[in-house]
Amino acid sequence: MAKHNEIGKIGEKIAEEYLLEKKYKILHKNWHYQRKEIDIVAVDKNMIVIIEVKTRTSTYYNLPSQTVTLQKQKFLINTANAYVNTFNIDLEIRFDIISVQYNSHKSKIDHIENAFFPIW
Repeated sequence: MAKHNEIGKIGEKIAEEYLLEKKYKILHKNWHYQRKEIDIVAVDKNMIVIIEVKTRTSTYYNLPSQTVTLQKQKFLINTANAYVNTFNIDLEIRFDIISVQYNSHKSKIDHIENAFFPIW
């Protein structure tokens, strides 16, 4: 596995542990639809939360959350729509971004709730 993929998996594990501490219920991790993926699908207060996890070892160029482009947001919205249809979900949906700044000594988490809003 490539180094950046290993770091991404570590970041997703850190994000999952963080969400469980915050009493989120994790429904799916790495849910795929066609060639798209949702990192984490969770429930928080009767709301489906679609979570994009971005992990970086350095913020030299930009913060991890700044890499969620408009195109990535559209992919997440379309994939969330497929998720809702697949599982016949009738709950509100929220899109969050969890940024993980990680190195071997420590990690820092930034959780942005309602990071963007879909236009259905």
